[in-house]
Amino acid sequence: MIILVLNCGSSSIKYQVLDMKSTTDYSLLAKGLVERIGLETGILSHRVDGRDKYETEGHIANHTEGIKKVLDILIDSELGILKSLSDIDAVGHRVAHGGEYFNSSRLVNESVIEGIEKLCELAPLHNPANLLGIFAIQTLMPQTPQVTVFDTSFHQTMPKYAYMYALPYEYYTKHKIRRYGFHGTSHKFVGKKACDLAGLDFMNSKVITCHLGNGSSITAIKNGQSIDTSMGFTPLEGLIMGTRSGDIDAGIVTFIQEKEGLDAAGINSVLNKKSGFIGIFGQSSDARDIEMAASKNDERAQLVLDMLYYRVLKYIGAYTAAMGGVDMIVFTGGIGENDPHIREMVGSHLEYIGLNFDPAANKGVRGKDVILSKPGSKVFMATVTTNEELVIAQDTMDILVNKNNN
Repeated sequence: MIILVLNCGSSSIKYQVLDMKSTTDYSLLAKGLVERIGLETGILSHRVDGRDKYETEGHIANHTEGIKKVLDILIDSELGILKSLSDIDAVGHRVAHGGEYFNSSRLVNESVIEGIEKLCELAPLHNPANLLGIFAIQTLMPQTPQVTVFDTSFHQTMPKYAYMYALPYEYYTKHKIRRYGFHGTSHKFVGKKACDLAGLDFMNSKVITCHLGNGSSITAIKNGQSIDTSMGFTPLEGLIMGTRSGDIDAGIVTFIQEKEGLDAAGINSVLNKKSGFIGIFGQSSDARDIEMAASKNDERAQLVLDMLYYRVLKYIGAYTAAMGGVDMIVFTGGIGENDPHIREMVGSHLEYIGLNFDPAANKGVRGKDVILSKPGSKVFMATVTTNEELVIAQDTMDILVNKNNN
């Protein structure tokens, strides 16, 4: 089964084409990125294994036009990997927010589209773009089945005491204000992958997954189910991130609004776009730049790193307590996979829970699946690469082949 996976942002489209012989036997045929949709000059980058990267520029008016360019290049006689669009058996879409409507991936139909539309107010930057991808495929490939895979679905197993906020209860009933969590496909994927690497049973283990990148979250997974996660009603809550503040005293919000004369949009911009790494360091939100500056004794760069690893430590401690122990701690994401320093800063401070961290195993590891705890360690630690596109393809295949559309 050949599956096209689409991840549509407000002005971009990431895509992969996978040949899924089974959920575990697959090959990546092509991947790419469409950027700057709606701007004067758009860019399409296309990669096929064993070939040179292809890139072209030109105006791309909207998502339908962007996806058409992707489909055209996939069947191009020189650049493509398919004979015709009929070779594509299904399209899988990443959808940011499934709210309480969707606790699993779904085959696209009118009721699914209506649900995603209702949730646009909870994810105004992401769900509308995700819908554009669905509508584009309906226009360009109307007979091709589509499946939606939600970032929030994995976290729908959280108990009510974990996802509720101590606000007037009517805000939950009227506005659905609660913890939803994000990065769900990544947390589920890397948790199982790390357990397989260590020889643990994912469905009978206590796992803490740390997805660290420009956006970061940590999840407590007990016996294969998410029981708590650091992101909340929006992706703003939790760890310090590239441009997001993470956990903050809510009283600061109104205080800053009054002192700086900001409206709701203004304070939202401060918390989501001007805080986190960029807010503290002041020069860049990229962890690589911050690591470099810290190595040159930049105090504010070092402060960013200290704040990040301290919050990671706090969440690991809290989730270990919540689950009554931990068997595996996992690092993934752009920082988690590629920054040995942050992993060592955290791992070397977890002896109290039974983790015997292995600095030699960690040294220089970037973008690989590696056990980072010493033999005999009571608690495993690992870094594993995430692959959200593969999860989308696996769920798409499962729904279409097994008719598993709960």
